Amino acid sequence: MTAPRTRQPVMADVAKLAGVSHQTVSRVLNGSPNVAPATRARVAAAIRELDYRPNSMARALVTRRSQTLGVVSFASTLYGPASMLDGLEQAARSAGYFVSVASLRSLDPRSVQEAVDRLRDQGVEGIAVIAPQVSATGGPADPAGASPVVMVGTGAPSAVPRVAVDNVAGAAAATRYLLGLGHLTVHHITGPPGWLESQERERGWRGALAEAGARVPPALPGDWGARSGYQAGLRIAADPRVTAVFCANDQTALGVLRALHEGGRAVPGDISVVGFDHIPEAAYLVPPLTTVRQDFEALGRQALSLLVEELSGVPCAGRRVLIAPDLVVRDSSGPAPAGAAVKIR
Repeated sequence: MTAPRTRQPVMADVAKLAGVSHQTVSRVLNGSPNVAPATRARVAAAIRELDYRPNSMARALVTRRSQTLGVVSFASTLYGPASMLDGLEQAARSAGYFVSVASLRSLDPRSVQEAVDRLRDQGVEGIAVIAPQVSATGGPADPAGASPVVMVGTGAPSAVPRVAVDNVAGAAAATRYLLGLGHLTVHHITGPPGWLESQERERGWRGALAEAGARVPPALPGDWGARSGYQAGLRIAADPRVTAVFCANDQTALGVLRALHEGGRAVPGDISVVGFDHIPEAAYLVPPLTTVRQDFEALGRQALSLLVEELSGVPCAGRRVLIAPDLVVRDSSGPAPAGAAVKIR
């Protein structure tokens, strides 16, 4: 025989225990300044004792605020988009917002617009669209609708305010670092062509080589996965001229490290390897991986800040915020091997 289900406490229970009116409890819950500190403390103690949970739907009817933000996400199993989502959720929770997520399998404009409309129908106050692919850079057709929109993970020009990691600067820093170690050039394994991050990291790599007057070797195609890194790594291992490789992400670098090990090429003695993303496992690879760290917490905070500004009536259309990444140096990178200049000639 199951025990009878206990009734959830309501606002009247809090008021009775605290010895105040229903209206006073409501004022405390809504942050009104017109409550004496001692009274506020009694209400707070009653809420804790009863484990009272305010009815968010009822509160929304009164305040006309849902305290909920919408997030349109894509490819959330990949480290970058998943970390962007986590950064947004952490920032929202810290600011007192709930998060409602709409996950998409494709980022075509129609799918993005439908997801945005669906979240607006739920009464969210603002929407962040994680948009790492070229197909979604334009954003929704009505960015200034009932709930303002911010694009996250894209640095592409758009009328919608956007926040992203500066992939170009991160890739350039990794490339310049390897050149500074004496490598005459740096090879590159890309991400998939339809991703803005892949395009921007390749652009940063090319720009740094051109700025240094170094030879720009053909880029090798990748798809963010360790398998594509392994396949490209086998080609690199067979080329004695290669002394340094910059990978578009850390999973690609993982595949490269295995291929070089199987090919008898020492890292970093023969070839230096640098990744991008700073996945949690990067410090525990063999050897520990030098990589570019993205600050996903800062990304979430900046996206939330833009949404709050929009909600406050501050026009943010076209604003672009870039988060600077930083290079984390570990044992997978080192000076160019002696005689490298002779080999390349």
